[in-house]
Formats: sequence, C-alpha cells, structure tokens
Amino acid sequence: MTTIKHIEFWVSKLAVSLNFYENLFQVIDWQKINENGFSNGETKIYFIEQPFGFIKSAGPRHICFLAESRSVVDKVAEFLISNNGNIIRGPVDYIYKNKTAYTVDFKDPDGYILEVATKSQ
Repeated sequence: MTTIKHIEFWVSKLAVSLNFYENLFQVIDWQKINENGFSNGETKIYFIEQPFGFIKSAGPRHICFLAESRSVVDKVAEFLISNNGNIIRGPVDYIYKNKTAYTVDFKDPDGYILEVATKSQ
C-alpha cells in the first residue's frame, strides 16, 4: 500500500506557525520530531519559512508518497515519461541529513508538486 510519507508546508513566519502547530498537535496527539517537524508515527509534516517575495502564498510545497521500493519510483518515472509528464527531479538518490531516499519529483496537470520516494535510510 502507498501512503503519504510527508507534507512540507511553506510558511511566512516559522516561529508563529510552529507555535500554532505545536499547540494543535498536542490536541491531536502528534509528536514534535525535530525543530520544524511533527509526526503521528506514520506521516510527517515539516514547516519551512519562505519569504513571500519568493512564493505567491503559503501552503504545502509538495506531497510525498511513500514507495515500497525503488522499482515503484522507477515505474512512476516511466509512467511520467511515457505520458509527457513534467518531471522536476529524478529518479535520483537524494541525501538529506546523512539519510538517503530514492525519489522522483513532478508536477500534476495543475502544477502542484508531487513526490514519490522510498523510506529514508
């Protein structure tokens, strides 16, 4: 089964957003996992400050679906290539904070960014 791995929100004021979400997530039993992220044990939400001169509005930058294997990521890339999909990056090994995931990022028909990635290890 494919699930949502994480959601990344771009916000205008990180401190304000973190204060709001820390309180909200206490109510819904999500845990703080690092300085800007929270999790319910399965899905993660991260908050990244971006100046509004760079972005048009705040909101999710992308939704990342968790792939069970590298072959799933490759199949998504093949589907996109054969359907003239708008691939932004990948498939590629992406290293972040000493962990690696195999990923492909792309846009849907309305321009929303989606990602399919393996579990970071």
